[in-house]
Amino acid sequence: MTVVELAEHGPAVTRPLPAEVGRALAASRIVDAAPDPYQPGSWRLRAGSKVGAVVLQVPQGEPVTLRITPKVPIARLFFLLGYALNPKVHRDGAVDVAEHTEVLPAVAHAYERALERALRQGVLQGYRHTEEAALVVRGRIREADQIRRHHGRAFPVEVAYDEYGTDIAENRLLRAATERICRLPRVPGDVRRRLRHHRARLADAEPLVSGHELPRWRPSRLNARYQPALRLAETVLRGSSVEHLPGGVAVDAFLFDMNKVFEGFVCVALREALAPYGGRSTLQARGVHLDEDDAVRMRPDLVWYKDGGRPSAVADAKYKAEKPEGFPEADLYQMLAYCTALGLPEGHLVYAKGNAPHASHRVRSAEIVIHQHALDLDQAPDELLVSVCALAHRMASDLRV
Repeated sequence: MTVVELAEHGPAVTRPLPAEVGRALAASRIVDAAPDPYQPGSWRLRAGSKVGAVVLQVPQGEPVTLRITPKVPIARLFFLLGYALNPKVHRDGAVDVAEHTEVLPAVAHAYERALERALRQGVLQGYRHTEEAALVVRGRIREADQIRRHHGRAFPVEVAYDEYGTDIAENRLLRAATERICRLPRVPGDVRRRLRHHRARLADAEPLVSGHELPRWRPSRLNARYQPALRLAETVLRGSSVEHLPGGVAVDAFLFDMNKVFEGFVCVALREALAPYGGRSTLQARGVHLDEDDAVRMRPDLVWYKDGGRPSAVADAKYKAEKPEGFPEADLYQMLAYCTALGLPEGHLVYAKGNAPHASHRVRSAEIVIHQHALDLDQAPDELLVSVCALAHRMASDLRV
C-alpha cells in the first residue's frame, strides 16, 4: 500500500502514483494534483482545506492512502465540530482524543464511545411509517394509489401503516455510520472490534441506499441518549460522500472541510453569545437580496435581527490565510454588498488568526464601516469562547454608538 502524508494548506509533495489515481485525485478536488513535469510517473499533491483520510483502489493494483493532517490539534478540531453540533457539548464533557494525532482514529474512537453510551440501555424502538403493496390488508388502504396502479384489481393492496420496531431512522443512521467507519483505514483494532459488535445489535435496521438523502430524525425525550451518537453519525456520513471517481477508481473517504468547520463554529458561537442581548440570530440567512427585483440572492453566514425584526448586525466567517500585508480584499466587497442590502452601517468578517488581530475600513461615500476580526484557534476552548463573546459585545455595542 502506498501512503501519502499531507498537511492542511501545506507545501506540495511529489509522489509516484498510478496514472488512474492521479487523474482521479485531480478530478475529485480532494487535493490539488498535477503531473510532475520533471519526474515522469510522479504527481505533485497539495492539500487545501480538506482533512482526513482517503483510500483509492484501482483494479488490479495496490491501494493508495492519503492522510491529511489539520493545522489545529485534533482535540481543538473536535471542540469546533462538537460546539457547532451542540453548544452544550463543551460543558457536558467530551471524549478524550488528545492521544490521537490523526483525524480518522480520533473520529472512530469518539463515535464508538458515543455509540456505546447510546446502546447501553438497549436498541431504541419506535414507529416507522410504511407504504407498500401487500397481499393482505394492514393499516389503511390507499384508495387513490390502488386505483391508479392496479386498475380495479383486488390484489396486491396498496396499504399504509405504522410499524413498531428497531427499523427507524435513528438506528439506520447509526448502522450506516458504523459500517462506513469499519471500512476505513487506520481505525484502531480494538475500536473496530467494538464497532462490529455494535453493528450486530443494529442488524434489524435497513441499510441506507447510496446517493439518497440521509433519513431525518427529530430530537425528543425518547431519543435523548442517542443524540450525541446521531450527530456524530451524520458528520461521518456527510464526510464520506466521495465514493466513485473517474477511471474505475473506488474510493473510501472520510474528510472534514475546515472552511465549513470554522464557519459552523463561528456562526453557532456568535448566535449563543448574542442571545443575552435579545433579538434573534439567523444562520445562512434567507430572503436577503442585493437588488430591488430580488433577482440576486445572497446568504450571509449570520444576521442578527432586533428592534421588531429589523437587521441589526451581519457577520461572515472566513477560514483562509491572510496575505502578508493584511486581510484579503475580495471579502470586503462581499461584506459591503451585505451591509448595503441590509441597510446596516457596520459589517463583521471573522477569520482564523493570522498576521493582524483587527482592522476596520470606512467605505468612501457610503457611511459603512467593515470590521475584520481574527480568532486564535490555538486558544483553549473556554478562552476561544471568551473571544467570541467579546466580538458579540462589540457587534451589539455598535448599535448604541
